[in-house]
Amino acid sequence: MLLTILGIVVAAIAILVIVIATRPSDFALARTSTMAAPAATVFAQVNDFHKWTAWSPWENIDPALKREYSGPDAGAGAHYHWIGNSKVGEGQMTITESKPGELVRIKLEFIKPFAATNDTTFTFKPEANGTLVTWTMTGKNGFMSKAFDLFMNMDKMVGRDFEKGLASMKTVSEAAAKT
Repeated sequence: MLLTILGIVVAAIAILVIVIATRPSDFALARTSTMAAPAATVFAQVNDFHKWTAWSPWENIDPALKREYSGPDAGAGAHYHWIGNSKVGEGQMTITESKPGELVRIKLEFIKPFAATNDTTFTFKPEANGTLVTWTMTGKNGFMSKAFDLFMNMDKMVGRDFEKGLASMKTVSEAAAKT
């Protein structure tokens, strides 16, 4: 009887490991928002990490968040490092490509609580009533990330943060466009 139960547990674990291992490694999530502001105005909010405090969905989670900026103030080579509480963790971002009014590409590195490196891209497309902003994050899931994603919908969780950030960016950009 005990061997039968042990065999069932081992088989269940083996099946779970196989299911997790065969899940896709690559992931991508994206959200968009149209903002009643010129592309150059919205671009400026993303291209300068100092401005992220006004709209980033993660900036106010930890009031004691430690920030460190290095490199140029904006554009390619600008670097931002943060250390926060357990909800914010530790990580860093570096702008790897910057095309005024069109694109900002960022290397996003999470250090704690889990190490991961992802690519984040913001694109800005002028439209009749403003600018269409698309915020995309892509990367690869390791085994633990695949297991977590099996039980928690990362697109939904992180997507909510992107939506909140884009709503704040819209408020800030539209106010800047009026001045």
